[in-house]
Amino acid sequence: MIRLQNLCKTFVVRGKRRVVADDICATFPSGASVALLGRNGAGKSTLMSMIAGTQDPDSGTIWSDGTISWPVGFKGSFHRDLTGAQNVRFVARVYGVDTQELSDFVEDFAELGPHYHMPFRSYSSGMRSRLSFGVSMGIRFDTYLVDEVTSVGDAVFKTKSTRVFQDRMRESGAIVVSHSMSKIRRLCTMGAVLEDGRLTMYDDIEEAIAHHMRTLEHALGERAEDDPDDDD
Repeated sequence: MIRLQNLCKTFVVRGKRRVVADDICATFPSGASVALLGRNGAGKSTLMSMIAGTQDPDSGTIWSDGTISWPVGFKGSFHRDLTGAQNVRFVARVYGVDTQELSDFVEDFAELGPHYHMPFRSYSSGMRSRLSFGVSMGIRFDTYLVDEVTSVGDAVFKTKSTRVFQDRMRESGAIVVSHSMSKIRRLCTMGAVLEDGRLTMYDDIEEAIAHHMRTLEHALGERAEDDPDDDD
């Protein structure tokens, strides 16, 4: 379970105050796969970073009774001069898991071939994402933080990624960000909509999607009013 208690977070962007979290109180149940929905710029990535512990709230607390992953697919923690294999072994030691077991899993899953033993700085963006996703799936967490989990690689690799992720979800929970509502419906049973610093939780994923779609329609309507057609 992950509990957000009176969580507040604001930024000042180009002189304007932007509210990401406005005294949010919410609970993500253990074992649940929850979609985190919201329009672009609502602050979903910031909220995920705060839950992961990589960014601090202005005030409030985040409590969990289980282990939480870093954002799945995050590539910023890898050392550019180490090989993929060396990076994986380093992560294994940090998280206290068997180094050889994790390395074997990632090498098989990521399908990098000889590049697995080459410096990370030589990897393409796709190769970096494959390595990162493999490491994320190779370590068991109680809750996975996921941002477009199966968007990397060709159709075959995406299918494999989805299959592995769904296998993890049999024993773990997740907080999932995705622009694909079909993917959200496939992976999630609950939803949370972030809007103007407020987080609304829904036990029914369809209710969350309906709220999200209304938010998008409202945003499009406001944009049309701000930028009317010249012929009108």
